[in-house]
Amino acid sequence: MFPKYDVIVVGAGHAGCEAAVAAANLGSKVLLATMNMNTIAQMSCNPAMGGVAKGQIVREIDALGGYSGIVTDETMIQFRMLNKSKGPAMWSPRAQSDRMEFAGKWRMMLEGHDNIDFWQEMVTGLIVKDGRCQGVKTGIGLEIESKSVILTNGTFLNGLIHIGDKNFGGGRAGERAATGLTEQLESLGFESGRMKTGTPPRVDGRSLNWDAMEVQPGDEDVTGFSFTDTEKTHEQVPCHITYTNTKVHDALKEGFHRSPMFNGRIQGLGPRYCPSIEDKINRFADRERHQMFIEPEGRNTCEIYVNGFSSSLPEDVQYKALRKVVGFENMKMFRPGYAIEYDFFPPTQLDISLETRLVKNLFFAGQINGTTGYEEAGSQGMMAGFNAHLKINDQEPFILKRSEAYIGVLIDDLVNKGTQEPYRMFTSRAEYRILLRQDNADLRLTPLAHKLGVKGSEERMVGVRQKEEAIKRIKGILDNTSVAPGEINAYLESVGSAALNQKVKMISLLRRPNVDIQGLASSLPGLKSELADIPPSYVESAEVGIKYEGYIQKESEMADKMNRLEAVNIKPDFDFSILQSLSAEAREKLKTQRPRTIGQASRISGVSPSDISVLLVHMGR
Repeated sequence: MFPKYDVIVVGAGHAGCEAAVAAANLGSKVLLATMNMNTIAQMSCNPAMGGVAKGQIVREIDALGGYSGIVTDETMIQFRMLNKSKGPAMWSPRAQSDRMEFAGKWRMMLEGHDNIDFWQEMVTGLIVKDGRCQGVKTGIGLEIESKSVILTNGTFLNGLIHIGDKNFGGGRAGERAATGLTEQLESLGFESGRMKTGTPPRVDGRSLNWDAMEVQPGDEDVTGFSFTDTEKTHEQVPCHITYTNTKVHDALKEGFHRSPMFNGRIQGLGPRYCPSIEDKINRFADRERHQMFIEPEGRNTCEIYVNGFSSSLPEDVQYKALRKVVGFENMKMFRPGYAIEYDFFPPTQLDISLETRLVKNLFFAGQINGTTGYEEAGSQGMMAGFNAHLKINDQEPFILKRSEAYIGVLIDDLVNKGTQEPYRMFTSRAEYRILLRQDNADLRLTPLAHKLGVKGSEERMVGVRQKEEAIKRIKGILDNTSVAPGEINAYLESVGSAALNQKVKMISLLRRPNVDIQGLASSLPGLKSELADIPPSYVESAEVGIKYEGYIQKESEMADKMNRLEAVNIKPDFDFSILQSLSAEAREKLKTQRPRTIGQASRISGVSPSDISVLLVHMGR
């Protein structure tokens, strides 16, 4: 009935979709197994992609040939570049998507790929022989063979939904939980745990008083996520902002004794950085209000996502409290918020390639590894897809360094440090933020995808080369053209910068605070003419590179020093127990986690700098 596949991907959420695409784009024959074909790429929580650090990840996925950026661009209803008032390392794209169009576009792109097949059924087990994963077992008793398997089960593994006093099995509202896999993995020696996440109520936009809320429009300049020439919206839908108040808080507190969070029924660890409304009120008791973002679910629906009001309180408590929010006085609810507990597997059980240590050719990606967020899931799925293909073809794994991508930071953190709560990416987690900007993801990563052989990367490299040439050209113009005081002083004074008393190079003016390249061009017709045929995104990248050249150079030097440790490999069968100078904790951690390099070993919790020195001395360094 089935051929033997190269890769079987279990789960068709964001991790599963990107995993299938990544393996297929390298030439593997892929089976994407899902319990419901109608929920492929479902946005289970908020209808948005990107945000602080997450936007950088989506651009990195795109630069490596993934589809998340393309799908987001072609289905967005609003776009904003966050943190523009801060330095460029912090600029983060974010888009509101049309939930139904997003899932539909993803499915269309997957179905259009010749290397991807589908099977709609629950996967209940794995075929494991001689310590190697060789396929999956399904709920109706089928066995489907493959050379490798990627598990991307999201919140479905023994999922349990909580709404007040009620709880019931489910992986998402209206969908059943997945059973069987956790128990088998535990029998194979894997350690598992429980985590918790939640989602807010969905309400009827026709019942809201929009005039009573603040309008949050999108940016006029819609740059989007993909480095390809995608079709982006020109008719944006506004979001709105409102706030809770003391009356709302009092109404919520009346139900705290019925909250599964507070009465002990929820055992899983929840996300610190996206707490429920009851958790916010409890932890920040001195705050009289909390912000709520009112986000449309799509262009042609009245369903509204109440961002900032995630809750597992009883539905009557949620309803009563929401009606005390300004603008929500006559609110009608579509469904209450809920919390969901699910199984995860601590990611310290993985190699840096996302292959499990206990079972070869088995990979984990997404929330099964303890992360939260579509973007974090999608990036892991992509890397697992690449590495599953490479593993079965006896090639070295594709590993991104911390200095190369936020994706590298994410996976390195997970594998070497683990996580005690749902892991979410922030810019503060990356020590090389100025190198890992959203504007240069294509320059950093598309050449790596091209070298790897990702389908479509040759066409993308044309754009990369054009961008590199444009940046070089802009720098040359600025470095070789002098400006007289009379040409530019009026502009300099308008931005609070000191006037000139002699000619200077344009490039030195651009390095000044408050001076930007568009401002210079507005006063210098020659420069404006030179830049006219260069895409604005290329100009922006050139400007950032010039303004922050000193910082970029310092971070590059720091990264080079750290990468020297990454170049010192540790043999897979190295016996750490022979090094008695190592601390007992370091020996135990190193034997368990089997780092591939000295650099990786240095980031394992419990391994001290003195332990690293011992390793370096032993290896003659």
